[in-house]
Amino acid sequence: MRTIHIAASREYDVVIGRGLLGELGSRAAEVLRGRSCAVVSDSNVAPIYMEATLASLRAAGFAAEPYVIPAGEASKCGRVYLELLNFLAEKKLTRADALIALGGGVVGDLTGFAAATYLRGVDFVQIPTTLLACVDSSVGGKTAIDLSAGKNLVGAFYQPNLVLCDLDALDTLPEAVFADGCAEVIKYGMLGSAELLDRLAERHAREQLEYVVAKCVEMKRDVVEGDEFDTGRRQLLNLGHTFAHAIEASSDYAIPHGRAVAMGMDVITRAAVRKGLCPAECLTILEKLLAAHGLPLRTDCSAETLASLALSDKKRKGGTITLVVPERYGESGLHTVPVGELIDWAQAGLEA
Repeated sequence: MRTIHIAASREYDVVIGRGLLGELGSRAAEVLRGRSCAVVSDSNVAPIYMEATLASLRAAGFAAEPYVIPAGEASKCGRVYLELLNFLAEKKLTRADALIALGGGVVGDLTGFAAATYLRGVDFVQIPTTLLACVDSSVGGKTAIDLSAGKNLVGAFYQPNLVLCDLDALDTLPEAVFADGCAEVIKYGMLGSAELLDRLAERHAREQLEYVVAKCVEMKRDVVEGDEFDTGRRQLLNLGHTFAHAIEASSDYAIPHGRAVAMGMDVITRAAVRKGLCPAECLTILEKLLAAHGLPLRTDCSAETLASLALSDKKRKGGTITLVVPERYGESGLHTVPVGELIDWAQAGLEA
């Protein structure tokens, strides 16, 4: 078991190990003020883990109410968000009570935003059940819902009180869902860890889960502690995401986030190689790792579509947009470019 402390505006621990769900109640009792909570999950996860989650909480003296949303990105919207808030009000949760997110990134983002805004802020625990949520979305305090104009356009920075990564939950994931998380793991290697890339080249991520999750969380901790509100270095964590969000939107979110990130990383790395900003070996290594972890390399989107949809990206500031660009093996940097040049980057990233 590993415990990683995050020293952000609200300090908390990320606990990584096996058999942790049964410890939820006792661990939550140490960090939460009240003894009432709502457990938010989705229709895929709740049938597997909700009963054990409620039992652990109730054994520790919590009055715990379950709330289940439909699985999928479509639930990360204003309608479902307001339905959740109304449920909390109907159950008379107070400012001393808490929300617990039991699920992947959609559940975590939605529940976190509800926690940040219900009664102007209540306590919040993340129990990520996907690899993607363990290594990325459950840590760092970014919460959000989507708008029709783009992904994650309404949200808040709101740190949890506790993150519990029970690796047993990852054993039940379908291979495709596990692969989505591998895209984010590979992203961490590309942006700042040659060691992680080397380890992934030797052994599949599934064969070294505790190391992989802990390494990614440690890297995110280091970035978040230095730039909690995403004004500088934290933008590095968006490697591949500008084009990934465009790829997701173009498919009406039929393409999962992890697969979109894989394709987005391929686009930006290929463009960086074409522009002489990155050695060709980086693209070769990236594509080998993506393929080995069951992830796609190329997108069917046109350069025009990628550039147009990417203009809704949160990293756009006026007439410029910040791209995260691989520069060498295990290292990436921030490049601010005029929005008019975005189509050129997309075209370079789609060339054979």
